[in-house]
Amino acid sequence: MIMHHVVVVGAGFGGLEFTRALAGAPVRVTIIDRRNHHLFQPLLYQVATTSLATSEIAWPVRYLLRTRKEVTTLLGTVVGVDAEAKRVLLEGGDAIAYDTLVLATGARHAYFGHDEWEPFAPGLKTLEDATTIRRRILLGFEQAERESDPEKRRALMTLVIIGGGPTGVELAGTIAELARDTLKGEFRNIDTRDAKVVLVEAGERLLPGFKPELSAYAKDALQRLGVTVELGRPVSECNADGVVFGGVHLPAKTIIWAAGVAASPAAEWLGVAADRVGRIIVEPDLTVPGHPEIFAVGDTAHVAWTGGRLVPGVAPAAKQQGRHVAETVRKRLAGDAAPRPFTYKHDGDLATIGKRAAVIDFGRIKLTGWIAWWIWGIAHIYFLIGLRNRLTVSLSWLWIYSTGQRSARLITQGAQGGDDEADLPAGPHDARSLR
Repeated sequence: MIMHHVVVVGAGFGGLEFTRALAGAPVRVTIIDRRNHHLFQPLLYQVATTSLATSEIAWPVRYLLRTRKEVTTLLGTVVGVDAEAKRVLLEGGDAIAYDTLVLATGARHAYFGHDEWEPFAPGLKTLEDATTIRRRILLGFEQAERESDPEKRRALMTLVIIGGGPTGVELAGTIAELARDTLKGEFRNIDTRDAKVVLVEAGERLLPGFKPELSAYAKDALQRLGVTVELGRPVSECNADGVVFGGVHLPAKTIIWAAGVAASPAAEWLGVAADRVGRIIVEPDLTVPGHPEIFAVGDTAHVAWTGGRLVPGVAPAAKQQGRHVAETVRKRLAGDAAPRPFTYKHDGDLATIGKRAAVIDFGRIKLTGWIAWWIWGIAHIYFLIGLRNRLTVSLSWLWIYSTGQRSARLITQGAQGGDDEADLPAGPHDARSLR
């Protein structure tokens, strides 16, 4: 008997949750990803800001699926889909045939038509991005220690984050604490407390997905940490000398992009309709129009929600969609081909501001301050994979909370790009990648 073959492109939250939920079904599964690890993206900014090591938020996909004998894991880059022949096309010329295809390909950075800004303002989507940003932050202080020109030193100690969503707010708060608390007293020629952290948001308030009162709290909390918040002033230029926003040039050597994302090119592979950021406009049951055997989930999919809004591109939504598609595949294999519309359950919005403040919106319940911070921390620890990682992250946060010190502060490979893995402990969850 030939087993029904399911191909999953992407080992993020949606793809991995689909694979997990399909356990025991009479299928064979092939999961394909460009990297050998599953990444817990909500804590990626903590790697970038020296709070956590990469191995604490990423796990080898093969390790996670080691007991699933029906699952084959492939390291490869998908470059297209031949929907007529039902084949996934890989870089190098290989092709993988499928009966059912699940596209969980995630998102990438979007520079609003200014891709030339990327070398000067890296975004934060991968481990490589995080270690690049961490290196730039730390090297800025190191270079400022040796710089005698006051203006050049000031630019080296100016850090700009572009984008006032959760990632931008979290980065700004943690970088401010890094300069104010962690690095204090470690240099002789500079005082890291003089560092200028600037958060630039084109809109009129931070955290636009939250209630206005929570946005106002986030702004006040950041300003208490010493962050300069610039609202309603879109960036018009990024280069090696700094940024221009609101017609003003700010010299800065460290710039981080947290302003926008775009979907993967999955819609282009299939030649189907997409929204303005490239997400496939799926049917209510998450299938691709005209291709009932192809599903799209997570950041790959444009999914309608309530009040004209879209299902947000967050981990809980991707996991819910993965589970929904797995149940649909099960029912189809049992002979029930009726469409099953996806219904999203929103659990709330969370964002942290440094190590003692956060904002949480559970609908009727809204929380701020240290209580919100503890709830935010508990929620994130709960969703980490493995007891070892929950323990190590908990201990790291407790140490940072108590002392202000962050341990993942090694600079390796100098000012060059590439992975920064020398600080990783060895162990069963080692996340060194095959790239």
